[in-house]
Amino acid sequence: MDSLFSLKGETALVTGGTRGIGQAVAIALAEAGADVILVQRDTSNTETQKAIEALGRKAPIYTADLSSPSDVEALTPRILGDGHVVRVLVNCAGIQQRHAPEAFPTTDFDAVMQVNLNSVFVLCRDVGAHMLSLDPSPATGRRGSIINFASLLTFQGGLNVPAYAASKGAVGQLTKSLANSWTARGVTVNAIAPGYIATEMNTALLNDKERLESISARIPAGRWGNPDDFKGSVVYLASRSSAYVSGHTLVVDGGWMGR
Repeated sequence: MDSLFSLKGETALVTGGTRGIGQAVAIALAEAGADVILVQRDTSNTETQKAIEALGRKAPIYTADLSSPSDVEALTPRILGDGHVVRVLVNCAGIQQRHAPEAFPTTDFDAVMQVNLNSVFVLCRDVGAHMLSLDPSPATGRRGSIINFASLLTFQGGLNVPAYAASKGAVGQLTKSLANSWTARGVTVNAIAPGYIATEMNTALLNDKERLESISARIPAGRWGNPDDFKGSVVYLASRSSAYVSGHTLVVDGGWMGR
């Protein structure tokens, strides 16, 4: 059974791995046996790198500002130029901006779309093309696995977050579209939609007592999620155990969407 979830000998590329969910899933991939390439804005935070290296896995850091289209376009060629063979891509980086829709600045809308959608597309395109050129992996039986982070707002509209909702709705559709093209060629493409998770991105909600109580009362699990709740789902979608799963958005929300 362990072999179903093994990523021994694989290399994963993870964005957003310095904190929160991204950090937890980067470490989980290493715990499953993978080396992990970390994409960060700079090298000031080495906490995730050190945690992965403590597991005996490699964790090189590549710097790129995902809000910069030119940085994103140059990222995959740099990584592949250094000889890395990437079998797993996890797009976890994301930003949030909150304003009333009637006063939402265009600059903020564009910034959210660049990080949450445009950079995801470019990395999927470029790393996906690389994966398609590979022979199937002995560990997973396929050429590669792409995991995009969606959101409950892939399905719902939210309040005062039109850019985030638009970006995450698009990530869900992009995931399906890529899966339609690549699954038969050995690359699965899936998404994970987190529910309400106690991370820095949700600080505004966690500090709003009225909304916090309202949201918490609706979660069947009786609690907000935490980053470690995503370790198993990412390893599942990256490994042989999900060989027949593609084009799917896996909701990890404590039962919220079923309420």
